[in-house]
Amino acid sequence: MKPPEAAVTTDAPAVSVCLQTLTKRAEFLACARAAKAVTPGFVLQARRRAEGDDPACIRIGFTASKKVGNAVARNRAKRRLRALARAVLPEAARPGWDYVLVARHGETAARPFTALDDDLRRALAKVHSPRQAS
Repeated sequence: MKPPEAAVTTDAPAVSVCLQTLTKRAEFLACARAAKAVTPGFVLQARRRAEGDDPACIRIGFTASKKVGNAVARNRAKRRLRALARAVLPEAARPGWDYVLVARHGETAARPFTALDDDLRRALAKVHSPRQAS
């Protein structure tokens, strides 16, 4: 039996943003020294990268310390932060910046996702405001 013919589309996705993950400790430490925005669900750390790096990419890192809980709780918190970043950052973040989302004990995993979404949008606005030193 022959499979039905599938329609082939060559359209590019509506949003094509380069999201990369921070992997080196030095990148996380550089973000920790830069601008911060504290929300009920997490802490956002952000910094503008040097001119030599890829200016079109947004880089993101996720942190959940042992204060968040055991491995299951930390992994759940990081999964929620990753989903949040995929949903919000392509439209609200600025290219050429590094962001680190730090999970908070009891809040990141328990807070409603819509509240986390609002928190991230507010935190990005605060970090990118002209009054914030970066």
